[in-house]
Amino acid sequence: MNDSQRVSILSEALPYIQSFSGRKIVIKYGGSVMENDNLKNAFFRDIALLSTVGVCPVVIHGGGPEINNWLKKLEISPRFENGLRITDQKTMEIVEMVLMGRVNKQIVKGINKTGSLAVGLSGLDGNLIQSRELGDGSHGLVGEVSKINPEILDPLISKGYIPIISSIGSTLEGISHNINADFVAGEIAAAINAEKLILLTDTQGILKEKDNKNSLVEKTNLKEARDFIDKKVVTEGMIPKTECCIRALAQGVKAAHIIDGRIEHSLLLEIFTNSGIGTMIVA
Repeated sequence: MNDSQRVSILSEALPYIQSFSGRKIVIKYGGSVMENDNLKNAFFRDIALLSTVGVCPVVIHGGGPEINNWLKKLEISPRFENGLRITDQKTMEIVEMVLMGRVNKQIVKGINKTGSLAVGLSGLDGNLIQSRELGDGSHGLVGEVSKINPEILDPLISKGYIPIISSIGSTLEGISHNINADFVAGEIAAAINAEKLILLTDTQGILKEKDNKNSLVEKTNLKEARDFIDKKVVTEGMIPKTECCIRALAQGVKAAHIIDGRIEHSLLLEIFTNSGIGTMIVA
């Protein structure tokens, strides 16, 4: 890339930088981007760049593959039902150890190495994520969000820190729950009046025709997104992601994005360029 290309890219990004400066953007970090060192490092730099130009990023993460690795080491067989991990007490201890101890701190370290300042939290800190048992309790200690208490985030964000939040919640009685990170991201985005919710995934976005890369839906609205679910355009793992975007938009988030985390710097491409990269859903 020559110097004039670099300058034109910066110039194209300027109006976006201006419009998002001081605004909160909630990013769900997961999928292949957590497994690949190049993608990981690109993500850390993207978050640092957002923070440096005045955007206020908040990162929510899960860590399924890492949990599976540790369960395997400890000879505990992972069990899934309808795409959700069945979480007994022993598995929950591993989930807490891996998400809050290992994965969370790796992300914090990665971002801090870029010169920005990240702070690791879980949903237990300051009762940030209050939870309840999911459905009829058949998945064990899998939970859903009952309430977000975002007050702990406000002073951190206002001082320029980047909150990194693991998707574990707790009841008021202190029972921990493993919660789907997409839904946590959506609920936190709504609770802090975020400008955007961005889900990093292992897909291009919403495709009108399954397996047809040229059928990407670049922009859609709430009604169409609901229709995509009803008409089974959106299927399997994309259903909870699309539902989580719909919920966030219905609660006041301005835009939700499902983007391909397998592409380096996909975050910046979606936020700071005219064309974007994935599917944008607006209210």
